Amino acid sequence: MNKLDRYDLNILAELQRDATLSNQDLAERIGLSPSPCSRRVKQLQDDGYIIGQVALLNRKQLGLSLTAYVLIGMDRHTPERFEHFQDEIRKCPEVLECSLVTGMDADYQLKVVVPDMDHYQKLLLGTLTRIEGVSSVRSSFVLQQIVSSTQLPLQHLRN
Repeated sequence: MNKLDRYDLNILAELQRDATLSNQDLAERIGLSPSPCSRRVKQLQDDGYIIGQVALLNRKQLGLSLTAYVLIGMDRHTPERFEHFQDEIRKCPEVLECSLVTGMDADYQLKVVVPDMDHYQKLLLGTLTRIEGVSSVRSSFVLQQIVSSTQLPLQHLRN
C-alpha cells in the first residue's frame, strides 16, 4: 500500500460523497490545480484504491421496498459444496451481498432486496432452498433502515 497523503485522502472522501464531480470541482474542493488532481485520481485508480464508480439508485422509487437479511446453513462444509453455493448465489440479482460468516448458526449471510413478500417467497422457495447443500434458511426483515452508507471510513489513515 502506497502512503496516502492528505490530498489523496481528501480526493477519496470527496469522490465517495459525489463521484460525478468534475475534475475542476474536485480540484477546487481539495485545494489543488486540475492537472495534479487528475494525475492523483488516475494514480489512485491504478493503485487499486478506486475500483469503480456507480450510480446509487433509490430502491423505494424503483418499487424495491422489502429488504431481508438471510442466514443460510449448509449441510456439509466442503470446498465443493461452498463453491457450488457461491456460483449459484451470484446468479441471483436480488442478492446484493453474500458473506461467508462465522460466529453464528449459519454459514452465509445474504442481503436481499425485493419488491414485496410475494417476491421474497418466490426467491426463497424457487431458488434459495433449491440450491444443493442448503440445509437451513432463516430470514429477518428490515423494518426501518437507520444508517445506510457506501462511504468507507478514512479517519484511521490520517496522521
